[in-house]
Amino acid sequence: MPTLPAQWTPLASTSKLQRSSHTLTTLNSTLYIFGGELKPREPRDNELHKISIPNNDTNAASVESIKAPTTNAPTPRVGAATTKIGNTMYMFSGRGGVAMAPIDEKGALWALDSETDRWSLISPSSGAVPEARSYHTMTSDNDDTLYLHAGCPEKGRLSDLWSFSLSKKEWKQLRSAPDPPRGGTSMAYVEGKVYRMNGFDGTREQGGSLDVYDIAGGEWETITYPADGEGGPGARSVAALVPVRVGGRGMCLVTLFGESDPSSLGHQGAGKMLRDVWVYELEKGVWSQVQASGGQPDARGWFDADVVTVGGKDGIAVGGGLGESNERLGDFWLLNF
Repeated sequence: MPTLPAQWTPLASTSKLQRSSHTLTTLNSTLYIFGGELKPREPRDNELHKISIPNNDTNAASVESIKAPTTNAPTPRVGAATTKIGNTMYMFSGRGGVAMAPIDEKGALWALDSETDRWSLISPSSGAVPEARSYHTMTSDNDDTLYLHAGCPEKGRLSDLWSFSLSKKEWKQLRSAPDPPRGGTSMAYVEGKVYRMNGFDGTREQGGSLDVYDIAGGEWETITYPADGEGGPGARSVAALVPVRVGGRGMCLVTLFGESDPSSLGHQGAGKMLRDVWVYELEKGVWSQVQASGGQPDARGWFDADVVTVGGKDGIAVGGGLGESNERLGDFWLLNF
């Protein structure tokens, strides 16, 4: 089994950031954490939490929390999804309220300007919009288009794929991904293609396939691999998939952590959590398992992660989530290759 060296560095750990089913997005070397729950089925807050990553080894990361304004800000929620273009973070839906139902905002997106830390709501001009959902996934081409996929509506699970043009404020439904429909799946955009893997179909975790949507051609293809922990990562859900440039290996996809055996209590319990990290070389089509030095984050699922560039090199910021003892975690880490 090929291996790849890397190093974990702790960034911050505080009770204020303890949560799972939140979002984490990096903008200008700052982590933006939003939403999530501390107690099962109770959205924790709608504050904006920020962790500034130092650009050298002599400074420590700083943590800041900003209370949401009483108007023109998203309500508390869990299981939302975010992505970014430039200095702006975009968020769609999630679940919240007393009934913990999908938050229906009529296809609108929340946009956070990182220069002002202010929210605005983008309402679509298109008639057709994706239905409200939670535990979906988003990515972007970092130009004008956002992509939204799968998740859990009021009942069941989805396999749909949508694009949203920021310049036109228009949703467009694309070809659905290969079945089964799923929640807790992961998606990443690289050079005109969207990559999707993992997720929970209501019965079991998915694994062994990397589904690739060619945006220009409008078609999906599936790359299979052994999900045995030797030739590739095992099946999982509520994990992460991050596009990272790894020195000497070019553009890669990194999947990490997640849940491999769901709890009988559903969202109120913890199943078997994972702590492994895998790198997929897009050029060679080969999986390698990461052998990281430094302190090791605990196994977790229901967390979030994003790529961050420090000192001209890509790394992965990860934090929060649900541990195997059913405790919400408040630690945040940086993985460098």
